[in-house]
Amino acid sequence: MLTIERETPLQDAAIALLEKSDAYMAALYPAESNHLLDPQTLAAPHIHFFVARWNGEAIGCAALVIGDDGQGELKRMFVDTAARGKGAGRALLARIEAVARANGLNLLQLETGGEQPEALGLYRAAGFHERGPFGSYQPDPLSLFMEKQLLPG
Repeated sequence: MLTIERETPLQDAAIALLEKSDAYMAALYPAESNHLLDPQTLAAPHIHFFVARWNGEAIGCAALVIGDDGQGELKRMFVDTAARGKGAGRALLARIEAVARANGLNLLQLETGGEQPEALGLYRAAGFHERGPFGSYQPDPLSLFMEKQLLPG
């Protein structure tokens, strides 16, 4: 059974997922194109960190960074390659969007890489579309920037 709950990123299961995510991203992109938040940063009060579990085992994670401008950013979205196909990515994204709406956010943004077709497919299917760099991001030929307007829910 799949569950999605807000959990601390400072626990062993979350750190192991983040380390797998780091290794996956490092295999795809150079360090300067990886914009990863570490577990300590993810534990900040304005960041909601979620863990997807399949029958109790941590298989994925995602974070929502809540901005003070009505905008949020999806960070550290990852599902372990061995656990893909169980709907964890869709469920994590749905939880992030629900929490963003509950926090009064009207825009959800993300940065991802072009070498992740499954992630891009998920984001596009969920209504995200491409845009230019936002926040402190600089243009990068390996990065794609996306956003989704959130309707009050």
